[in-house]
Amino acid sequence: IIVAYWSQTGNTEAMANAVGEGIKAAGGEADVVPVSAVSVDELKAASSFALGCPAMGAEVLEESEMEPFVEEVEGFAAGKKIALFGSYGWGDGQWMRDWEARMSGAGATIVGGEGVICQEAPDADAIEQCKALGKALANA
Repeated sequence: IIVAYWSQTGNTEAMANAVGEGIKAAGGEADVVPVSAVSVDELKAASSFALGCPAMGAEVLEESEMEPFVEEVEGFAAGKKIALFGSYGWGDGQWMRDWEARMSGAGATIVGGEGVICQEAPDADAIEQCKALGKALANA
């Protein structure tokens, strides 16, 4: 199961690694990889995967790598089970609600019903939420 993420400070990367641990704990195989190294063809062939990105600017996805990638995913998201996660520094998580709406609107099922978010660096609770998200994705 591919866990693709974009991280500037390492917070979202830590979350991605925890999602990967959850996938492994559920008996799955996890491939945790920066979005710049993800094969879109592999994602197209997958029935489920995870995407992680922090909130940037005015609560939007990172614009140079992640936004174009997510636009591409929207084209083949129908029928996929997608787990979403990311950290934020301010605001109230609007970027995640927007992202969930985009993926749902494209026909994907959001694993767990919503993305996992945390403010700044993930604490123990956020790491556990990410592991649980990985387990749910592996069992989706």
